[in-house]
Amino acid sequence: MQSYTIGQAARLLGVSPDTVRRWADGGRVTTHRDEGGRRLIDGRDLAAFSIEVGQSSNGEEEVPYTSARNAFPGIVTAVKLGDVAAQVEIQAGPHRLVSLLTREAVEELGLEVGMQAIARVKSTSVHIDRT
Repeated sequence: MQSYTIGQAARLLGVSPDTVRRWADGGRVTTHRDEGGRRLIDGRDLAAFSIEVGQSSNGEEEVPYTSARNAFPGIVTAVKLGDVAAQVEIQAGPHRLVSLLTREAVEELGLEVGMQAIARVKSTSVHIDRT
């Protein structure tokens, strides 16, 4: 299973590394140390925690005035396989993205809960809000 450094986890969660360290020190997310002494978070633990963070986001955080890009780096939080189709969920910071694709595509990509992935969104109609 893939593990993530504090910095990688911070990027995936959309927060600062200091915030992730505080969460780890406070027991909100479990870490372990590698041979070099770096703090790591297990991919499955980070996936579960990212869902918690995304659901508790109240929208009051300061958001930059920008148009969202179409690439959302995040962590796979769920993979549901059917006979032909599949559903993959990615938590990208406070954003939960769900993709419906073929089972074959999921298997070729080797997608599983806890791994890093990028959701790319294509749309002919994009709405831009300024808060």
